[in-house]
Amino acid sequence: MALAIFDLDNTLLGGDSDYLWGEFLVENDYVVSKYHQKMNEVFYQQYLAGTMDMVEFLAFQLKPLADNDIAKLHRWRETYLSQKIAPIMLSAARELIKKHQHAGDTLLIITATNDFITAPIADQLGIANLIATEAEMIDGQYTGKVAGTPSYQEGKVTRLNEWLAEQHISLEGSYFYSDSHNDLPLLKLVDHPVAVDPDDTLRQFAEQQSWKVISLR
Repeated sequence: MALAIFDLDNTLLGGDSDYLWGEFLVENDYVVSKYHQKMNEVFYQQYLAGTMDMVEFLAFQLKPLADNDIAKLHRWRETYLSQKIAPIMLSAARELIKKHQHAGDTLLIITATNDFITAPIADQLGIANLIATEAEMIDGQYTGKVAGTPSYQEGKVTRLNEWLAEQHISLEGSYFYSDSHNDLPLLKLVDHPVAVDPDDTLRQFAEQQSWKVISLR
């Protein structure tokens, strides 16, 4: 038995849940459409390039949570999950998850996308453990701020180490599946790094290191 860690966006999913949430808000006029659409694309391109300012991005991304009450947000999220996430669920990803479950491994999703978006997706995938960027909530209302360290780039290592200490789990025999060069700090840490439908930078690095490269598409 070992720890099997999965990135979410463009790894277990055939798309980016964060970007699609922004698209969903724009399409339904839940935000100022032109501005939000423009910035959603700007931040996504920065993420792909590995140049995203996480503080600036999270201020943008979490604002709609702070601007609306929780009941409304939950209604929006249910529609978003059916319209945007259900179509990008990958059957091969479910098979990979089942493989690790049958092996008795502990499964964990670690993602930079906030927990409001990703918690129900993790549930649908049957993975109980989730490390996500945590949207701060006070008295039942989102504040638009982040609680703790965002799980992005080196932040994923920080958050994982905290989780490992709490769970009394080691990285011996561990796996990490990711598509993105942003996850190189964590990929270098595990015993079995696996590049999944990787971006060009990660593919090149993985090939140099003789890491396993797979496709779930």
